[in-house]
Amino acid sequence: MFRTIIAPQDALIQQLVPIVTQACEILRAEYQAYVAGDDFSIEKKTDDSPVTQADYRVNQYITEALEKIFPQMPILSEEGKHTHRQHWTSFWMLDPLDGTKEFLHQRPEFTINLSLIDGAHTSFAVLAIPCEQQIYFCPKQGQPLKYAIEKDVWSEYYLSEQQHTVQVGLSQSSQSKPQYQLYLDQLEKLTEITEYRAGSAYKFCMMLEDRVDIYPRFHPTSEWDTSAGQCLLERIGGGLIDFQGRPFVYNQRASLLNGGFIAYRNNDMKKLALQALELMSSLA
Repeated sequence: MFRTIIAPQDALIQQLVPIVTQACEILRAEYQAYVAGDDFSIEKKTDDSPVTQADYRVNQYITEALEKIFPQMPILSEEGKHTHRQHWTSFWMLDPLDGTKEFLHQRPEFTINLSLIDGAHTSFAVLAIPCEQQIYFCPKQGQPLKYAIEKDVWSEYYLSEQQHTVQVGLSQSSQSKPQYQLYLDQLEKLTEITEYRAGSAYKFCMMLEDRVDIYPRFHPTSEWDTSAGQCLLERIGGGLIDFQGRPFVYNQRASLLNGGFIAYRNNDMKKLALQALELMSSLA
């Protein structure tokens, strides 16, 4: 949950607010054009996943803006080149449109993901929801912040003591993958649950809003899909771990593809989520 505060004086946030705000406006305009049926370029990547003119346009804007302010800081973007990344110790990680499939299915649950990697870990993060005109920031110190663009209002995360049914966040595509139902069946043996389906890193934002407690993921993601969300969750006492209970680290492997993970809002949810995973493993 969040409560209103005065605008933060964090220098890095102040530098990024106009960049991310404009990127949100660009992406909203692209989405409105697509929904209206305007001419719209859609391509296929080598892995057969879609990429659109919106991905490219936002990527170009953000990378050029970052390069002007931080000329010495490399950028690892989904839509960029990754050839020299093994030599980087600090860099920006960017997904200019996380949830391209949501975008193409006209579901406004796509995000912009930006994070600062220091060593193997994320030290600063931004998750923006263009269609809601909301930006979440994880500063280098302190609790996550939220900026409502249209209202020009800042708020800060605080821990809510609300009790509710355990809310499980799932991707839209999870309905066609049997391991998700198997996991939910085991979780239901432990507690009462409700399901919340949404795309992309949007689910991480909903975890900050107390709308999702556990987010299991059994099909692939890439590092730019999880870095910002993991940073935000860890800051509130939650996290994101692999199926052996280890937090994700970044830019440490030849591949940028992630394995499966469990994201959780707090330690109670972590224990519950791992119990269900153990039950699921025992059935294999």
